[in-house]
Amino acid sequence: MNQFKRRQIFERLAEAIPNPTTELKYSTPFELLVAVVLSAQATDKSVNKATVQLFKVANTPQSMLALGEEGLKRYIRHIGLYNTKARNIIALCRQLIDRHGGEVPSTRGALEALPGVGRKTANVVLNTAFGESTIAVDTHIFRVCNRTGLAPGKNVRQVEDKLNRVTPVEYKKDAHHLLILHGRYVCTARRPKCDQCVIRDLCEYPHKNLRSEAGG
Repeated sequence: MNQFKRRQIFERLAEAIPNPTTELKYSTPFELLVAVVLSAQATDKSVNKATVQLFKVANTPQSMLALGEEGLKRYIRHIGLYNTKARNIIALCRQLIDRHGGEVPSTRGALEALPGVGRKTANVVLNTAFGESTIAVDTHIFRVCNRTGLAPGKNVRQVEDKLNRVTPVEYKKDAHHLLILHGRYVCTARRPKCDQCVIRDLCEYPHKNLRSEAGG
């Protein structure tokens, strides 16, 4: 994989996905932060199902804190790890009020200091809420980058660092969403849709032709 091919990959993905953005439903940085915390090991669809009701009654740190941990659980109990997530969300709301005036901070250090917020969540919030050119590597992006040869790595941090080095600057802001949507709908885990892939000829996945001919 060379830089010319990488640029072509991003050019084609950007053309195929003209409005790359998160599929989580939110209207404020706080709603996004809560949704991203809830999305760990859960689908965006399941999170949206919960937050469409939750945000009607609690969409600020103050109202979420008033709802309380047990009250929050009633809205999110169909989401995986809901007990831990409820505890973390209530704790982060308290910290937002005590340390940040109830506002979501826009720096990595402050975000990662919040309960339940790791590097990936911070990257998503920095990118989606504050327009920074951060790249959050989830399982979809990890798979796409290793499978295609775009930015291979043994762990998510290696892939993130490689993407930051090789992604053309004009695509850095959208890279996260371009890759995650491609991984979610085309370059899927078990049966990648290689016959529908706009970067098939640029991809270095050795089994793509066999998969495609088998109907994947």
